Amino acid sequence: MSDRPLSLVVSVRVLPGRRDAFVSGISRHAAASVREEPGCLRFDVTADSEDPDLFRVYEVFADEAALAAHRASPHFAAWQQEKAASVVPGSQVDRGGLLLVSES
Repeated sequence: MSDRPLSLVVSVRVLPGRRDAFVSGISRHAAASVREEPGCLRFDVTADSEDPDLFRVYEVFADEAALAAHRASPHFAAWQQEKAASVVPGSQVDRGGLLLVSES
């Protein structure tokens, strides 16, 4: 288990006609994650410039325990249910790793 910051990049494809619902739901989830979880250091959502139904989410957590706490939070569980109605089944791809450099 690492005590270093972790980054997580998630890509997901949204069902046709569900873009606004997805953006609204993930916006609430992102705000709750940063507001309610001291270990959630960053939560960004981007839309692909060529494909309006493809999104990437970039999250940074203080450590593995913070990521585990995020996944155990009530707002994460609520988002999982809401997300299921908006994304193409099986389209989500998660990639994670240690955060090596961060400048702001």
